[in-house]
Amino acid sequence: MEDGPRGAILQRDRETYAIVPRTPAGIVAPEDLENIARVARRYEIPVIKITSGQRMALVGIKAEDVEKIWNEIGMTVGEATAPCVHYVQACPGTAVCKYGVQDSLGLGLELEKVYQDLNLPAKLKMGVSGCPRCCGESYVRDIGVLGTTKGWTVTFGGNSGGRPRIGDVIAKDLAKEDVIALVKLLLDYYIENGKPGERTARLVDRVGIDAVKAAVRS
Repeated sequence: MEDGPRGAILQRDRETYAIVPRTPAGIVAPEDLENIARVARRYEIPVIKITSGQRMALVGIKAEDVEKIWNEIGMTVGEATAPCVHYVQACPGTAVCKYGVQDSLGLGLELEKVYQDLNLPAKLKMGVSGCPRCCGESYVRDIGVLGTTKGWTVTFGGNSGGRPRIGDVIAKDLAKEDVIALVKLLLDYYIENGKPGERTARLVDRVGIDAVKAAVRS
């Protein structure tokens, strides 16, 4: 990424920037919304875009305004290019959805809190779904978690980009604590074996899913 203001992404016009505040599992407090609306008006931010990762991108910001905006909204940076956990996408699950069979929102929030600061070979996205309808897009995320009536299924190596890949199932019928522990093992394997800039899908293409399974199940 080109040098620029903290937590900012240079835009197509090569003059303005976008920022993405972190909104864990897509949850936004009323005061955050109020602060975002306030700075959007004050600094005449032309675009606020809801992203596919359940976040809000504030687009078209002048370079000299970026740090002031971060200070005024009081939210942390939601990484968009750095080699780390970018976000955990989660559906409502049992919190409100009539189809939910597992608490995907609660698990998604916990996963993001625990693993958001890891330094990884490349960016990583997680998806947590509270039922087999898979609204958290779990199978096309680097790490996916899917709820069933028997527990949680964990997948690895999914990607929805230019070379899409369905994630491989690593384990089924897990308790929440076992999911968090398995995700750590998968992240540790990725850190140890991934090449710089290599997403999990390409890692699995290179080493094979059996190598991943053997490492995390040993």
